[in-house]
Amino acid sequence: MKSAAICLSLVGAAAAFTPVPTKQPVSTQLSLTLDDIGGSSLPLKNFDPLNLATFGSDETLLWMRAAELKHGRVAMVATTGYLINAAGIHFPGMLSSDISFESLSTMTPPDAWAAVPVAGKAQILATIFIAEMITESKDVHYTKGGPLPTMVFPAIDFSGVSKETMTRKRTSELNNGRLAQIAILSFISAHYIPGSVPVLEGNTHF
Repeated sequence: MKSAAICLSLVGAAAAFTPVPTKQPVSTQLSLTLDDIGGSSLPLKNFDPLNLATFGSDETLLWMRAAELKHGRVAMVATTGYLINAAGIHFPGMLSSDISFESLSTMTPPDAWAAVPVAGKAQILATIFIAEMITESKDVHYTKGGPLPTMVFPAIDFSGVSKETMTRKRTSELNNGRLAQIAILSFISAHYIPGSVPVLEGNTHF
């Protein structure tokens, strides 16, 4: 027992002088840049005053590009719908047993959305959720090198389009989406804060 205790003491003493392995520093160097993911255009090439492109990892940068792409698409649909509603264009018939499409066209778009029954809003949100799940459920996710999200409704096959043409079309789509985001925010601001968007002031449909 005494010899065993001595051995354990010697082992403990030796361990005290054993160098402790230090954790290797994790590199935060990004391999991707805004030039690599495309979408920049003159006169504000790679406009990123807050350096958001360097925040996080390559996966973060690709996620932000996909988010911009999706938000732009939603904003383009929202802007188009806002203008159609403001112009009084509507489907025929009834939305529900007590609400007609014509009655919604006489309201401002925010008021028309508020008037949609809860069941109708639930169906719209469920459709959006399904579309989001489809774009995120890919064999190779876009943050891992897979393709950026494509249109879901309707699905469009771009397999026969050249890489150069796709790059140009993707840049056009991003720029149109950026403008649409400004447009829909302007419409909403003009509705809730009168006078905040002078060019829309006085138009009761906005």
